[in-house]
Amino acid sequence: MRADRLSHAVESGALVVPDHGRIAIFGPAASQDLTIFPQARVQVITRQRLDHDTFVAAGYDVLPGVTPGAAMALVCASRARVATQALVADAATCLAPDGQLVLDGQKTDGIDTLIRAVAVRATVGAPVIKAHGRLVVVAPGTDFGDWRSVPHIIEGGFVTRPGVFSADAPDPASVVLAEALPPRLGSRVVDLGAGWGYLSRAILARDTVQHLDLVEADGVALDCARENVTDPRVHFHWADALTFKPAAPAHAVICNPPFHTSRAADPALGAAFIRAAQRMLAAEGTLWLVANRHLPYDPVLAGAFREVADIGGTNAYRLIRASRPHRPVKTN
Repeated sequence: MRADRLSHAVESGALVVPDHGRIAIFGPAASQDLTIFPQARVQVITRQRLDHDTFVAAGYDVLPGVTPGAAMALVCASRARVATQALVADAATCLAPDGQLVLDGQKTDGIDTLIRAVAVRATVGAPVIKAHGRLVVVAPGTDFGDWRSVPHIIEGGFVTRPGVFSADAPDPASVVLAEALPPRLGSRVVDLGAGWGYLSRAILARDTVQHLDLVEADGVALDCARENVTDPRVHFHWADALTFKPAAPAHAVICNPPFHTSRAADPALGAAFIRAAQRMLAAEGTLWLVANRHLPYDPVLAGAFREVADIGGTNAYRLIRASRPHRPVKTN
């Protein structure tokens, strides 16, 4: 949809792609078609590992942060309003003095609210309306410095940033899982999809743990985790949980997996986390999992592990212990 809107904006003359200089694109999803822009001059800015890897594989220059002097900066709005505003601040910072700031997004991602907020402090061009979204060009020279992302401290002394999952308080499901972890977890543990490190602190309270792989695909959340978890036993990985491979099989995997893709519930995502944990574990290893009660994980758990047991939980969440993973059949 964004590609259609960008093409329409260029064809109508509402958006003029500069004929020289760098084009910085902030926060595009892996599925985004950027071919309207000359690839050799595009720089993708993202802290999401899957998006990063997809654009790198497609031949794009991809960076986690800004470099100055861009001729154009395109901000791809998301539902995380404050995080999108932080991208606008970064985009404005990276522009050359006469650079062009462009905002684009779906209505369901709050683009109208973003445009109104920008219009209070800057001149905004007429919107290009297409494919259930809007695109606007913002006059150069406006300072959005007060929109930059800043860390804040929440319950328990944890550092988070706007836009990361459960930024305002520990996720209730993770709290339930942390309280249920046994005194002994084995020496090698993986916190899969660790976010900003709440569960990792609980894991490291077990003195049997000698090595903890903290795996998180959101680079901003991982930055927070580095501040929240300073134990020398922890090893940080900016990685896709579904493809991460520990250096040695784990004795335990701890997981509160996501189950949404955009706005839609997607149980297949949580199921993929379960199968990833199966591959990471040692033969006698154990997955400690928390999940919303309505999620249909039983078939995938039964197919991945020899022993599966409910170990409590709440009205909202199941606590599951799954042990002794099945090994895939090798074929010649």
